[in-house]
Amino acid sequence: MSKNKDLVSEYSKDIDTDAIMREADAEFRFRRLTGKWAVVISFIAVLWSLFQLYTSGFGLFESIIQRSVHLMFVLVLAFLLYPARKGAPKRRPSVVDILLVLFSLFVNAYLAFQWNEIAQRGGRLNEFEYLIGGIGILLVLEASRRVLGKELTIMGLVFLLYAYFGNYVPGRFHTRGYSPERISEHMFWSTEGIFGIALGVSATYMFLFILFGAFLGGTGLSKLINDVSLSVAGHKPGGPAKVALLTTGFMGMINGSAVANAASTGAFTIPMMKNVGYRPTFAAGVEAAGSTGGQIMPPVMGAAAFIMAEFLGIPYSQIIIAAALPAILYYASIWIMVHVEAVKTGLKGLPKDQLPSVVESLKARGHMLIPVGVLLFLMFSGKTPLYAAFYATISVLIAGAFRKETRMGLRQILKSLEDGAKGAIAVAVACAVVGFVVGTASLTSLGLTFGSAILDMSGNNLLLALFLTMITSIIVGTGVPTTATYIIVATVSAPVLIKMGLPPLVAHMFVFYYGALADVTPPTALSAYTASAIANCDPQKGTWQAWRLALIGFLIPYYFALRPEMMLIVVQSTIPEIVWAVLITTIAALSLSFVIQNFQRRKLTVMESAGFLSVVAVTLPAQFYLDLLGMGIFIVLLVVQRVVGIPAKLDRTKAL
Repeated sequence: MSKNKDLVSEYSKDIDTDAIMREADAEFRFRRLTGKWAVVISFIAVLWSLFQLYTSGFGLFESIIQRSVHLMFVLVLAFLLYPARKGAPKRRPSVVDILLVLFSLFVNAYLAFQWNEIAQRGGRLNEFEYLIGGIGILLVLEASRRVLGKELTIMGLVFLLYAYFGNYVPGRFHTRGYSPERISEHMFWSTEGIFGIALGVSATYMFLFILFGAFLGGTGLSKLINDVSLSVAGHKPGGPAKVALLTTGFMGMINGSAVANAASTGAFTIPMMKNVGYRPTFAAGVEAAGSTGGQIMPPVMGAAAFIMAEFLGIPYSQIIIAAALPAILYYASIWIMVHVEAVKTGLKGLPKDQLPSVVESLKARGHMLIPVGVLLFLMFSGKTPLYAAFYATISVLIAGAFRKETRMGLRQILKSLEDGAKGAIAVAVACAVVGFVVGTASLTSLGLTFGSAILDMSGNNLLLALFLTMITSIIVGTGVPTTATYIIVATVSAPVLIKMGLPPLVAHMFVFYYGALADVTPPTALSAYTASAIANCDPQKGTWQAWRLALIGFLIPYYFALRPEMMLIVVQSTIPEIVWAVLITTIAALSLSFVIQNFQRRKLTVMESAGFLSVVAVTLPAQFYLDLLGMGIFIVLLVVQRVVGIPAKLDRTKAL
């Protein structure tokens, strides 16, 4: 165990992950407050976490009141922690920040205390309440600008302007323009805008899961994941890259954050990869592709997956089941490419005597897997995610008490409560500002209009509709958080796919995948920028490498869209049908992996590359006889590779 501790610290000692995350993503550019202001922030954050825990365990308030109190804490912390501009004070809030905090307290408190009285008068608002709604909208936009940057803020503002100026838009997107009073009422004083489903999920399920991850982090679970990953894969060819995939996959299962994942695990995996001979851009690409995959890896998967369950009105456990096989296949495909890279370049793993023992690692911290088991057991036994997250969080304290190394004292508990609240700010702000998109869609019927446009462009061809939806998701996701991307595209595009015959869960999972993969799609790819900074390489080159490795992820959704049995959700499907769907998808993924790496047992010829690409092409339509043809081509190509043999200069490597 001590050897592993030295190994990890040796590679990560010179990496300032906080600075790298602040540079890559606006979400992490918050003030490092000192003195009394640090105490104030800690108190507010801990109070917020305690409020969320209390309401989760002992009963939620009425929906809009729960959400307004949640948003009040979000805005207060956002204005205190995030400066308005680069020249703003870094160690204390400014006078403007304090004023914005007071406005945030007032408008949300007014809504919470006056909601029942407004309901009794039939929802009729007075001029002052319209003004309060307008102020609330501006506060959310400003918080979004500070916390998330300009992209999502501009998008929210554009949709608000569309609601007002829609009567000037020509063509099929023409709509009546709505008055400022109507927009204020719809966006702030109803559950259609800011206080819609998205913020509802943030105010309940998602906060608790972020807090659950913060408590697990406080017990040192990340060390267990690092140790086990090193012991399992560290000694294999190209071992550090495989360690990176394992750690990002396991950490992503818990935190669902691509940027934080890339920074925390990349701090030691990227230097290790470079040390054994991987190019810096390849090391950054592996870490970024793996970290991004954490958003699609059950059981947590980030906020978007919980919102999906709310949109569809299904248990979250069904989301977990549906997402499992595609996510495993995504990681397996990148693993293959990493292995191929190691084989063709002759890269070795780390010496076994430097690596920890699995048995010793599990003895020291294996009991911290109990809370994860509690979480899964409760969700699959039919309990709500809120119930499961609450008791799983409590179980962290109980399980941690078994050993001194994982036992949490009062100081660590308070820190975890504070970290959980801070980690929830960006998600909550994204959920609030994306309410403008959803609210505009419901106010103007924009979703139906956009959907009919996709139907017309695709000519009712499902493959073309899938392609157009993919492009829409990627464009929307450029610089925008995955949660916001999913909500937007689920509002305007997923209904089209459902109308064309896809099961609702498949349609929503399809758009969710591309919203997540936008994090590794050039030109803006936040997780790739983070990994590139750690690898000290050109961020654009690191981004293209990450996109290249994650390219399999862009293919997989087409296969599960056309083969829904792969997601284990089609009741009529038999086990042979499920196995066949997974087998064909695996063959297609392997074929694309070999083409991307231009290598299998040896470098591919032009004809072999074309052959592997044809496997992807013929298996894509999901026709049984074409599947057989694709499988036949795949087998023939493997035989050809084996018969021709491996060039002498590669004899030192271990072939696939």
